[in-house]
This record gives sequence, C-alpha cells and structure tokens, in this order.
Amino acid sequence: MSPSPEFRYRTDGAVGILELNRPDRANAYTEEMLEALDEGIQRLERREEVRVVVLRSSTPGKFCGGADLGEIRSRGVDDGLRMLAMHVFDRLDALPRPTIAAIDGPAVGGGLELTLACDLRLATDRARFALPETGLGILPAAGALYRLPRLVGDAAARRMILFGEELTANEALTCGLVSEVVTPEELPHRVDQWAAAAAMKDPLALRLAKEALALARSESGARSFTSCAQALLYPQGRGGKARDR
Repeated sequence: MSPSPEFRYRTDGAVGILELNRPDRANAYTEEMLEALDEGIQRLERREEVRVVVLRSSTPGKFCGGADLGEIRSRGVDDGLRMLAMHVFDRLDALPRPTIAAIDGPAVGGGLELTLACDLRLATDRARFALPETGLGILPAAGALYRLPRLVGDAAARRMILFGEELTANEALTCGLVSEVVTPEELPHRVDQWAAAAAMKDPLALRLAKEALALARSESGARSFTSCAQALLYPQGRGGKARDR
C-alpha cells in the first residue's frame, strides 16, 4: 500500500489500480499525493504479473479537480508542484503497459491532464472536462499543451485552453477525448472488460507498440522505432538471442 491514504495503489490479479481518495477536496492532488502516485507507478511497473493499469477515483461522481489551489497559492505560482505533476504524468504516459482512466465526475485542470497521460479514457455521462488555468493566471503545464491537441485537434484544444470551454461527456466523445460514455453503474463493468482484453495481449508486443506510438509523435518516427525494436529484441546484436518475454 502507498504511504498516502489520499492516493492509493494496489493490484487485483493482472490489474494494477491507482486510486484517488480525497473526496472532501474533489480529489485535488497535493505534492504528497503526486509523490505517492509516482511511487505507485514505479511499483506497478516492477510487478511482472500486472498487465494493465486502471486509474480511478474511490468516490462515485468525483474524479479530480486538479492541483490543490490552496497549496499552489501558499507556495507561489512559480513553485515546482506543476513541474512535479508534469514529471509524474509523463511517467504514467511512458508506463509500458496499457492504462485506462475511469472518469466518473469532473476532470478539471490537472485532473484532465492526468487522464491525458492514459491510453484509454472511459467516462460516465456525468463527467465534465475543462482547463481553467489561464483564468487563474497559470498554464495547463502538466501535459495538456502537447497531449490535448493530438487527441482533439488544434482548434478544439485552443477553445479549451485559451477560452476555457467546458466539454460534457458526450461532447468529449464526439471530439475523441474519451472513447466511451456509459452510465455510472456501467463504468466498472466496462473498465473490467477493457482491462481483461489488454491483459490477454502479449506484454512485449504491448510494450513495443506503446514505444512505437510514442516515437510516431516525435520527429524520429519509424526509423527510430526500428532501432529501438532491434535493441529490445536483439540486445546482443542481430546475431544474438532474442530477449526473453
């Protein structure tokens, strides 16, 4: 179990679970919670039996209100809390296993950025999505500036980031921000179905696929992936033995 009761992690068979547990503050995350999330991601990555990771809230109807604004104000706008969030969310994005965000309730600011670091986003019909940072004198600097445009397109991303447009769950589905919209009662079942599908896949193939997708976003593209795949499959050169899975 994690040292912070407000961000917990555990395993359930082949599924690793990262769980927000601060319902009295809309699951707004603190530095302590981010550190617990970072530790949880690293621990789950080391568990070979974990094939897929689910990010969720412990409380129905409350997903994540982003960074704790009281902590940000007490530390100052130039504090490293947002940079810590960017670091942790990048680690989640790079996790070599499929990740699923189960979004029931508002995903606002850093809460939305947290879901953007996952491979799949499933939402309930009471989910809402917004990036209010520019109205608060800050930027959505934990991933939205580069992940959101890739998902929803430049125009929709600009409306959310520059003009503060809020999306309903169905609007998020239409623009590709989420993959499915279900009722709150259906969400656990759909998450289990997607997790089971991922857990049946070959772990090495999934890891290579995630690295290929990441490289496709970079300037190096396919040639870099070819080199990466060769290094992973043939660590001693093409004449060497393929790495065990």
